[in-house]
Formats: sequence, C-alpha cells, structure tokens
Amino acid sequence: MPDFSLLSQKNIAPSDRLIFALDLPTKDEALKWVDLLGDAVTFYKVGFQLFMAEGYWELVEELKARDKKVFVDLKFFDVPETVKNAVANLSSRGVECCTVHGSQSILEGAVSVKGAMKVLAVTVLTSLDRGDLDDLGFDCNVEDLVYSRAKRALEIGCDGVISSGLEAARLRAGLGEKLLIITPGIRPVENRQTDDQKRTMTLVDALLSGADHVVVGRPIRQAEDPRGKALEMQAEIASLFAGAKRLE
Repeated sequence: MPDFSLLSQKNIAPSDRLIFALDLPTKDEALKWVDLLGDAVTFYKVGFQLFMAEGYWELVEELKARDKKVFVDLKFFDVPETVKNAVANLSSRGVECCTVHGSQSILEGAVSVKGAMKVLAVTVLTSLDRGDLDDLGFDCNVEDLVYSRAKRALEIGCDGVISSGLEAARLRAGLGEKLLIITPGIRPVENRQTDDQKRTMTLVDALLSGADHVVVGRPIRQAEDPRGKALEMQAEIASLFAGAKRLE
C-alpha cells in the first residue's frame, strides 16, 4: 500500500497535474505535438527554446484558445526592476504561472505585480548535483539549498517552487500544503541516468513525495506512441488520487 501522507491535497484536476514540456524548435512543430496529444494533455510548458523562435506569443494564445493551461518557463533573472516589469507584462496574458530566478529583491518585485498568475521560484536546476554546486561555490548539499530557497520564496509571497522530486518530500513536510511544487526531471526507472537530468524520479514517486504537478517531456516525445504514453501517465495519476480518496 503506497504512503499517501504527502500526496497533494490541492483542488487540482488530476488531468492538470501532468504538464507536457514543449521543448521544440518551432511554433509549428509545437502545434503538431498539441494536435497529436489532443485531450491527453491539458497543461503545457513553453520555455526558452521556443522563446527564441518566431511565434512564441502566438503559440501561447493558440494554446489558450484551445482551453489549455500555459506555464511560461523563462526563468526571469535580471535586475529587480527589469524582472518586475517583465512579470507585470506577462501577468496580463492569462497564463497560469511563470518561473523567476534570483535574490530576495528579484522575487519580491515579481510577486508585487503577478496578479492572478502564480510566481514559481527556481530552487536548484535538476541538471545539477552536489559536484556542480561545489563548482559554483555552494558549501552545502542540494537538499539543504533547495529547502532554504523554497522557504525564503514562500515567505516572500511566491506561490511555489520548481523542485526535483528528490527534495519534494522535505519541502511538503516542512513547508506545508500551501506551497505549490512543480517537479521536472520525471523519468522511467530504466533510463533515469541516460541523459542530462541528474536528479530524477518516476512520476508516481514524485507525486507521492508531495509534487503538485509533474513536468514530462522526453519520456512522452520519445515514446513509440506519444499520445498513448501520455494517456498511460494520466491513468497512473488518476488511479493514484482515486486510491488516496478511497482511504479518506
């Protein structure tokens, strides 16, 4: 029997807990994936790769027109006033959430103008491990740094954080249900160590560790039947939350 004690209690539709990463080179290719996945995916992440292509904002508007939720993952990081102005502009576009990276003053500026949009603080990228932190001059382990940054972000007024599933359990246990946790680096057991993501976890394990949403890209894109893989993941999520509900 799984331990459901850290499972998210937020009022989020199970189908919205899976976020597909549109890490693709062009708007047209991204829309082909949206067409292919159809109703198997309701929530999309659009990041830097597409931002550097033509049609980023047209893609965002098209996703919204199709009743999809949009996560703008641009990791805003600049002087506080510049980030504040960028977040203010973005807040009028009707997206669900965005990512901000940096110091307390940067996060405070973003929070002050976010409106209904959720601001998510970046903790430690899932492509980094302890060796990378040593190279960057951080004299602490990954889990402690993630927790410290998440605690600060919540105190400032951020809605949540981006965090590996490996740190999600400590965040949920220590910082409570209010914190929104979005977890990238989702990998099947058999290929966790075969790409650039170093701190990874399976979908079910991440949710049981307290993640509210999981971001999935390559495991769906590289599947023989991508839509079928997305539906399989949606079924896993629905089953997990239904099982927890039966025990209430």
